[in-house]
Amino acid sequence: MRKKGGGDGRFPAFPYEPYSIQVDFMSALYSSLERGGISMLESPTGTGKTLSIICSALQWLVDQKEKQKSKVKVGSDKNGAESVSNPGSDDEPDWMRNFVHSTENQGEDKKKEKFGVGFGKKGERRKGESNRDLLSRDGKRGNGECSGEFISESAEKERFQTMKRCEKMQSGKGAVESNDDEFLLEEYESEEEESISGVRSKRKVGGVSVSSSSDEDEAAKGSDEEEEEGLKIYFCSRTHSQLSQFVKELRKTAFADEINAVCLGSRKNFCINEEVLKLGNSTRINERCLELQKKKKNDVSKIKNLGAGRVRRTKAVSGCPMLRKHKLQRQFKEQLSQRGALDIEELVNLGSSLGTCPYYGARSMVPAADLVVLPYQSLLSKSSRESLGLNLKNNVVIIDEAHNLADSLISMYDAKVTLSQLEDVHCHLEMYLERFFNLLGPGNRRYIQTLMVITRAFMGALNEKNRDNLDTPDNADNLPAGKITIASSMAINDFLFTLNIDNINFVKLQHYLKESNIIHKVCGYGNRMATLQASSTFNDSASCGEDMSTLSNFRAFADMLLSLTNKNADGRIIVSKAKKTLSGRQGGYIKFVMLTGEKIFSEIADQAHAVILAGGTLQPIEETRERLFPWLSSEMLDFFSCSHIVPPESILPVAVSRGPSGRVLDFSYSTRSSLATIEELGLLLCNLISVVPEGIVVFFSSFEYEEKVYNAWKVSGILDRMQKKKCVFREPRKNTDVESVLQKYKESINNLAQCNSVDAAPQNGALFFAIVGGKVSEGINFSDGMGRCIVMVGLPYPNPSDIELMERVKHIEGLGDGNAISNLSLSNDELYVGDVQAGFNILRSCGHRGKEYYENLCFKAINQSIGRAIRHADDYAAILLVDKRYASDPLRRSNPCPTDRLPKWIKDSLVPRTNNYGEVHRLLHQFFKFNKSRGGHKNK
Repeated sequence: MRKKGGGDGRFPAFPYEPYSIQVDFMSALYSSLERGGISMLESPTGTGKTLSIICSALQWLVDQKEKQKSKVKVGSDKNGAESVSNPGSDDEPDWMRNFVHSTENQGEDKKKEKFGVGFGKKGERRKGESNRDLLSRDGKRGNGECSGEFISESAEKERFQTMKRCEKMQSGKGAVESNDDEFLLEEYESEEEESISGVRSKRKVGGVSVSSSSDEDEAAKGSDEEEEEGLKIYFCSRTHSQLSQFVKELRKTAFADEINAVCLGSRKNFCINEEVLKLGNSTRINERCLELQKKKKNDVSKIKNLGAGRVRRTKAVSGCPMLRKHKLQRQFKEQLSQRGALDIEELVNLGSSLGTCPYYGARSMVPAADLVVLPYQSLLSKSSRESLGLNLKNNVVIIDEAHNLADSLISMYDAKVTLSQLEDVHCHLEMYLERFFNLLGPGNRRYIQTLMVITRAFMGALNEKNRDNLDTPDNADNLPAGKITIASSMAINDFLFTLNIDNINFVKLQHYLKESNIIHKVCGYGNRMATLQASSTFNDSASCGEDMSTLSNFRAFADMLLSLTNKNADGRIIVSKAKKTLSGRQGGYIKFVMLTGEKIFSEIADQAHAVILAGGTLQPIEETRERLFPWLSSEMLDFFSCSHIVPPESILPVAVSRGPSGRVLDFSYSTRSSLATIEELGLLLCNLISVVPEGIVVFFSSFEYEEKVYNAWKVSGILDRMQKKKCVFREPRKNTDVESVLQKYKESINNLAQCNSVDAAPQNGALFFAIVGGKVSEGINFSDGMGRCIVMVGLPYPNPSDIELMERVKHIEGLGDGNAISNLSLSNDELYVGDVQAGFNILRSCGHRGKEYYENLCFKAINQSIGRAIRHADDYAAILLVDKRYASDPLRRSNPCPTDRLPKWIKDSLVPRTNNYGEVHRLLHQFFKFNKSRGGHKNK
């Protein structure tokens, strides 16, 4: 056990006597923060990485703030108060002087905005431009612009049909009913082409320009307080549980009482409004929350004069009962300031006790915070950063669990819309236009008609009848019913040309969606009509809005339109068609898959003083560099890696190639489903149960394969043999059920004599069947008895029939070589039909880069899974790599072995080859006997 309170002299806040590798890691991180720029720091899981990050980064933060204070004080003593506003000196780092300067500028900008000063006069808008600004004659695709005329034939046909319906409808109504007035769009006028990047609305109300902001900004209103922002550290990780663990580690240090820290999270994790929580789905919770911000207590609006002929419309009181009393929000902030760092659960409890929203309460603490702890999405997504008001300029960003950062980052910018969603959106647009056609201005009518043209084109691409134009492969009849999915991929431009919508200006259209509030108007009117008249009025579209959230559908559609403004080479469009499901709905969808993360990451790196990528297994780093920051040469990249804290005798990694009956263990795609292979694996586990104490965690490549193996063992009786010695637990598919299953697994280990089976003999622990890439493999710690042995079944390569994966493989193959993609065997119009042959053809056609990426995906997953064991210096565990492909003969090796990609601390102790299972059993027996005798089972 390490001595508490014996921190290193350079990092006195470290609560224990640090190991040498922890001191090295903290020193490397401190130096990286001093230099600035991008750095990668690798420390194996279980080495106290989180605590090391906290003590090093916050020590640097405190040191910088002290330097800043001393500079200000010296300047004040020399030059008086005038020098306080310019505290920099020649020997002060440029980034610190820039930070002080930018903070002052921000303060001035806020004052100008608050008092209406500094708004430049806009150019006069051309009258009637709203009818013409949807097309861009001179624009070019690739920078988000479209060229050509508006779709004359489609639009005119749509307009003619709509006008006929409207004439019939309007003859009976004449004017908008008073109760529908709230859904009528305000007059919309577009700016000049070059003004589209402006951030304020172009709606006109009462003859003056009214500025508006996003839904998030609207929701965040309620207080005009301004707080000065200082130097910050943003720490982000993948899951909310990892963020809570970070806060717990922070409390172990002296920094918990010295710095202001705040933890952010999703609405679903923070919300205390029971009516909203009942919705369950994260998207619906977000929508309902934002909707409540728009429904104010008395529907009373306040007009705030910003000067220069501009006003801001704000609402008086929030519609959510948890945000109505601003006094409670102030109390929340006061208590949070007094109590120090709280994790998500504690913030929720605080909000519940006060009866006020912890989500917005935590957000309000960001400006004054020194440390902001938040999930990936909140920091890495530009729209999320903007809505939360996060300022990265000259601040520090630390991204933990960065082993799959590139894929995680680009996946945030994917967009997907299904056929049923498109049908719902089109139905509501059509219904809205019929109702308000004669009351809408020409600009609004033209934009709505354009949206309907696009939805109709999208639906046409997914329509079942279009399957007749596609060649069905010879083996389609042999595939399971309902599993035949025909999908094709194409570039953005090809997609638009194919649908004959390449001449629409999607930038202007996206701007209209953002500024006109059309989504909420259309959804609101649809909900009103559905409530009042049910489906009787809309017999021709009975499915309109049925069992789905129309607002969610509109957002999915809007996200897809936004994705079409990307450069042609930034991503690919996947068009997937499927047979009708049992419910009668088609499973077709259109999806944009982002492929490049360079631009996305540069938006973070260019602003921040330093960006730190931390993780347990970051190598190979060259792939991450090429995909996220290729402008930084390998020689200039700051990379640090340290070994594990456990001694070699505390770990036993073994490559197992044969089972107890002598059968070769081969879990490659073609042989893993054979009953003989599955039975041999079962016999192996039955033998392991007798020699491994406490808990064994077995990792399978997928839920489907685990279920197949489990059912086979159940039929053969092997499962009963296992349960006589150890309780068997399985990772549930639903993440919400994982905690309860893990708790039962832990209890069964702690209470070895107890057993769920009535007639079973006393048991000696438990088995846990987990899934590579599941929740258990990504963030659960199997320390001590919970993970005495980790069994990795096969090599969990990703499914090569995944068309999105293969598009990434092709893209990475082409990095640095523009001709590489064209050499691959998959053409733009080739189809995937539920099997893996097309994917294997691509992989065989790839050169080094594509295959390397595919291999790395597999071993990153392996390294992440086996890293769940060995969580501290006194821990010990065996790691069995079960597959003949892991085995190698060091004396006869000519080709690289898969185990070369294992972490160094595992690879150095690896037993690369065994002739039979008897050798494995003997090694395990000796290993556990030795560690038990030396007391290694005790906690630190």
